[in-house]
Amino acid sequence: MALEWVVLGYAAAAEAIMVVLLTMPGLDGLRKGLVAVTRNLLKPFLSIVPFCLFLLMDIYWKYETMPSCDGDSCTPSEHLRHQKSMMKSQRNALLIAAALVFYWILYSVTILVVKIEQLNQRIERLKNKD
Repeated sequence: MALEWVVLGYAAAAEAIMVVLLTMPGLDGLRKGLVAVTRNLLKPFLSIVPFCLFLLMDIYWKYETMPSCDGDSCTPSEHLRHQKSMMKSQRNALLIAAALVFYWILYSVTILVVKIEQLNQRIERLKNKD
């Protein structure tokens, strides 16, 4: 089960790196190629959305079927295991949220950068026309 979390973590990290590179000033020469690569990767990265929903359902199922450990009904080791499981679930939910937010930001930034490039090309054409 840990492999799917590693894959999601790498995907979220790749999205974050692409967002940083797209928004970093001074990379105009690199930006054109980066925009092309990012636009081509947006569709495969869209598979993160159903993957995150599946993982979220997995977390919910584990939470619902987890035995409760209230009061004096369990030993200290069981109580510690219950707390560790809850912390892992919270960490994984945070990773899911980060992956989805980074995908949305990457999509929005890519669209804005493409629109800015189109507007700059229109300005250049209008300047050349005059």
